[in-house]
Amino acid sequence: MKKGSKSKSTFFNVRVLVGCGFVATAVLVTLVGSGISSSSTALAQAKTFGPVIVGHSLKNDVSPALRDIPVQWPPPVRPEHEANPNPKIPIDHRDAPDTVVQSSQVAVPAIMGTILNFNGVPYPGVNCSCAPPDTNGEPGTTQYVQIVNTGYQVFDKATGNSVLGPNSIESIWTGFGGVCELSGLGDPTVSFDQIANRWVITEFAGVGIPHTECIAVSTTSDATGTYNRYAFDVDLVNFIDYPKTAVWPDAYYQSFNMFNSSGTAYLGPRPVAYDRTAMLAGSPATFVTFAPLGSTVNPLLPADLDGSTQPAAGSPNSFIEFPGGGSYNVYHFHVDFVTPANSTFTLFGSLPAAPFTQLCPTTRSCVPQSGTTAKLDAIADRLMNRAAYRILRGRESIVSNYTVSSNSVAGVRWFEIRNVTNGPLQKAQESTYQPDTTWRWMGSNCMNKFGDMALGFSASDSTIHPQVRYAGRLRTDPKNTLGQGEAHGFDGAGSQTDTSNRWGDYSDMTIDPVDDSTFWYTQEYYDTTSSFNWRTRILSFKLR
Repeated sequence: MKKGSKSKSTFFNVRVLVGCGFVATAVLVTLVGSGISSSSTALAQAKTFGPVIVGHSLKNDVSPALRDIPVQWPPPVRPEHEANPNPKIPIDHRDAPDTVVQSSQVAVPAIMGTILNFNGVPYPGVNCSCAPPDTNGEPGTTQYVQIVNTGYQVFDKATGNSVLGPNSIESIWTGFGGVCELSGLGDPTVSFDQIANRWVITEFAGVGIPHTECIAVSTTSDATGTYNRYAFDVDLVNFIDYPKTAVWPDAYYQSFNMFNSSGTAYLGPRPVAYDRTAMLAGSPATFVTFAPLGSTVNPLLPADLDGSTQPAAGSPNSFIEFPGGGSYNVYHFHVDFVTPANSTFTLFGSLPAAPFTQLCPTTRSCVPQSGTTAKLDAIADRLMNRAAYRILRGRESIVSNYTVSSNSVAGVRWFEIRNVTNGPLQKAQESTYQPDTTWRWMGSNCMNKFGDMALGFSASDSTIHPQVRYAGRLRTDPKNTLGQGEAHGFDGAGSQTDTSNRWGDYSDMTIDPVDDSTFWYTQEYYDTTSSFNWRTRILSFKLR
């Protein structure tokens, strides 16, 4: 879309021709080509994507209680491999000096130490002799659930003791049949829907390439209990990759990075909305999506709701685009499950990102470690998990982060964008955290009920093994700074060798839904220099 071009609308009927799992739907589509202001919302000039594609769950049922499912032990272990190809995204970025670097540590750090600090699921992740682990997790009312490639484990939130597992993710679909039970391929996510006090577990599956998204929604707040299980054929032709899940009142939203079947051509991101109401009830469910948005659109993250205050009824979910082109583009997904053809995905507005230099744009061998020449993949071509949304004192904010090159090392660029549903968009904060010559990457951040923010990340350089660290700011700290300083959550005792350079692919900073104050973070590390031998850590802490 060219900036400054005149708006031109075209109306036409489109018959969507779809395969298994989709329905043919006649829709009326409005295409609006326009310029978007780089500093404000542009409701009247928004670009609309279409046509709408409607799909239905291939199958759904209710699982046995996970605590009652027989588990094969030891499980069969697949040969060593990358968990999934996760092809790099071609980014057309223009490097420029970073103008928002926090280049020094806080003189007297005030950040608190951890409350709980314990090991999560280790390699091989139950039955996946693979890398990376795709580490993520979240607290619920009484439990913490961690999920990796390709296993999950339930912990007591008060003690850190294991309640269930580690078990394979596929075991959740025992008796369900199809690829969800037999051919899980990883890229898992776990979320806690604190509106309904339910767990949402996802993994993609397929034969050859991932094409089916498997989603299980717990029937209670007990993660070891029964689940409403679903299989959705999101795309039977192309390669669905890197799904990220978000909870919103009207739907469970996901973003995918789409590639052709061989994984060689980037087709753009793909937004998907699943009928949350139906899935909470265990009924057959619909999903609404759009074709891949095109190779010129960078990866997206959907807004994931934190806190007890919900957005106004009918508010769209906001998807944030990685600013490879220089801007934080904000898209609105309005979904209508009653009349799916009324659903829209539109570019709502855009804000300029501070200039930066892309980190290692042509290689995965990037981040140095102690004791080895092997380097790690920083995945600096997308936003990092999550885009955390919160309403605080009547004002809505989204915070997220990505990795950039700063003074020849990796730094974490974090940002806060406000007014994402109603506008006008406002960039409240933006800063690159690079206080010394250590490389920091693979971040995740969110805010608590006070407006304090915590940022977790991996840290490494040629003199240290990869470490789990976190930094934070109180709401009252100077803007654009992590004013509480930095803490070591856990220092790894080894480096990763001969593992295709992959690290992460993501970590997860989440907030306790009970006190809405305690932060929980999970990340990868190594306890000895070796290949395909990762470990994971789970820790909790407060900022006040």
